[in-house]
Amino acid sequence: MKLSFHGADRGVTGSCHMLECLDRRILVDCGMFQGSRELADENGAAFDFDPASIDCVLLTHAHLDHCGRLPLLVKRGFRGEVIATSATRDLARLVFVDAAHLQEEEARRQAARRRGEDRGREPLYTIDDALDCLNRFKRTVQYEQPVDLAPGLRASFFDAGHILGSASIRIEVNEGGKIKSIVFSGDIGNAGRPLLRPPAPPAQADFVVMESTYGDRLHRSFSASVEEFYAATSSTLARGGNVLIPTFALERAQEILYALHQGIEQSRLPPAMRVFLDSPMAISATEIFKRHLECLDPAAARLFGEGDGPLHVANLHLARETADSIAINRITAGAIIMAGSGMCTGGRICHHLRHNLWRKESAIIFVGFAAAGTVARQIIDGAKHVQLFGEDIPVRSVIHTINGFSAHADQRELLTWRSSIGGCEATFLVHGEETTMKQLAARMQGDRVEMPLLGEAFDL
Repeated sequence: MKLSFHGADRGVTGSCHMLECLDRRILVDCGMFQGSRELADENGAAFDFDPASIDCVLLTHAHLDHCGRLPLLVKRGFRGEVIATSATRDLARLVFVDAAHLQEEEARRQAARRRGEDRGREPLYTIDDALDCLNRFKRTVQYEQPVDLAPGLRASFFDAGHILGSASIRIEVNEGGKIKSIVFSGDIGNAGRPLLRPPAPPAQADFVVMESTYGDRLHRSFSASVEEFYAATSSTLARGGNVLIPTFALERAQEILYALHQGIEQSRLPPAMRVFLDSPMAISATEIFKRHLECLDPAAARLFGEGDGPLHVANLHLARETADSIAINRITAGAIIMAGSGMCTGGRICHHLRHNLWRKESAIIFVGFAAAGTVARQIIDGAKHVQLFGEDIPVRSVIHTINGFSAHADQRELLTWRSSIGGCEATFLVHGEETTMKQLAARMQGDRVEMPLLGEAFDL
């Protein structure tokens, strides 16, 4: 067995790991790098391996930083199958098509600016490439039901509690009667959420590849975070401003809708406030929730069966079309605007920031992780000005960071998840910034802990 690392190594995006065993090459995730321009340039670089040599891809979940380069993998020669849960397949369709659309738009803008002199950067992949990639999803799996990959090689998916359909994956290798196993955590969820079930750790394993995003801190409880959210929203509406929420389309948008629904039901928020979900992908993802009750907490699943369910909010406006999004910017007070991207690396939220970030009466509420180099991270870290569409925008709005909405486990939950698997030969920390990894590793007494570099390989 050989394990090599090709993304999210001492960094938080671009997850991609390869296991070689029994003459098979298995890729776990194939994500996009996000953040600085230098990271974005890595997306178009050659893979560290021949895509045609990969036998199958096991996909943990449908976030862009875990699945976003799969269409490129197919475009460059991958002809194996992609295996994931049914919900992940449905969400991946949204993510691929949206990413391709954005890349095609950016390529057209660059070509227009250059006026035929140099076509500029080509899109990583087109919508046709994205649809072609979906043809590789030949099988879907159910949680805790083993699937055979080859003779002597099987995989089991376990509910990771991170987003709809997310999974940790345990691969078992039987070579000449000698059995070895390895667990890939994917992204581990933050327990106690209203919509999803808590993470279900896999059984014992010989090796563990584990995310470490929030390995250096503890989250506030979800209930305390909701209270903070209500207070920030109410105070902003009272002083005549708008509330902007940079929102990840998968999971975070739905949890915020749930919190708004509960806030109105409990008279914590004014029922007349206007709520805008300005994200075609988030709107579609919300519909997918209704089709996959098997992934939901039983109480949430029952609510979805009762009429409009827990995501229905009075005065909710769904902005699918660009014209609808532009119209929102004419509103100067009393609006809650949820738009992507969550890290403010592009998308409609950047237009809303341009119209609101300089206004003292408005507020920006960050409810998720922001990678280094992103506009969101600059604002969270206290920047006085940020660049948006080539303009220097002053930061005068009230900034709130509420980490209890995070879909990632905190340090305590990561350690609990890891200890439930038991002793193993080695734990490989990925998907975390280096300083964070070191703090988590220091708490993992008794383990051999590795923090792989990009491209590093280990003989297991």
